[in-house]
Amino acid sequence: MAEVVAPRPASTILLLRDSAERKEIEVFMMVRHYEIDFNSGALVFPGGSVDKGDKEIIARPELYSGGEGLDEATLSFRIAAIRETFEESGILLARPKGATALVDAKRASKIEAAHRADLCDSKISFLQVLTDNGMVLALDELVPYAHWITPEGMPKRFDTWFFLAAAPPEQVGAHDGRESTDSIWVSPREALEGGESGRFKLPFPTTRNLIKLGKQAVVKAALDDSRGKSVVTVTPVMTRNNGGRQLRIPLEAGYDGDVFEVGSVG
Repeated sequence: MAEVVAPRPASTILLLRDSAERKEIEVFMMVRHYEIDFNSGALVFPGGSVDKGDKEIIARPELYSGGEGLDEATLSFRIAAIRETFEESGILLARPKGATALVDAKRASKIEAAHRADLCDSKISFLQVLTDNGMVLALDELVPYAHWITPEGMPKRFDTWFFLAAAPPEQVGAHDGRESTDSIWVSPREALEGGESGRFKLPFPTTRNLIKLGKQAVVKAALDDSRGKSVVTVTPVMTRNNGGRQLRIPLEAGYDGDVFEVGSVG
């Protein structure tokens, strides 16, 4: 019997904004580089693995707000979510030390220009970026949304927390050109239509979360609907049925069903 690969802790953020033109909620998404070995070419939300540096920040509570009562594992998921989002989009969910408002777009842009590339190349730590710029991570801006664990039997597995967050005003974001080759603000409806037409490649968890998100018309409604709700862990179980494949997930996870026909599992 093949050994089950242990899932790697990871985080992702659905960055949200309201679209005045179309009166739809929009989410920031990126196209993964075709040479990346996980979800290559897929349209995804920014995110990635928890790393050692995220855990080092936990020991410095002055560098984050909203961590009261959270255990180390929960804190590491949230810190990783903000770091990965900054690395992959340039959007920074943080406040200047002593401020109540999120960092303004102009200052965030300067921090991004000075440190993002070096952070992605591991030439500087996220802890150093925060201390050098007097920033405090806004963990309280993250609303837990979903928890997915890659099915057993897959060669690479992730234990991923999905968070919702309102994008800081006027921070537009852009892909890094390395792990991702394009980025867009898109409504859940448009992203799903693109998945149907073949314009986008959407992993199964991304599709289900877009459908769920698309039920909300504005950012406030999406955040309010999820705030305080218990999150049901989803570990899809794949079975073969009449030559096709089915994924089974917990009905109580809130994805409008428990058995889904899929062509492939991403």
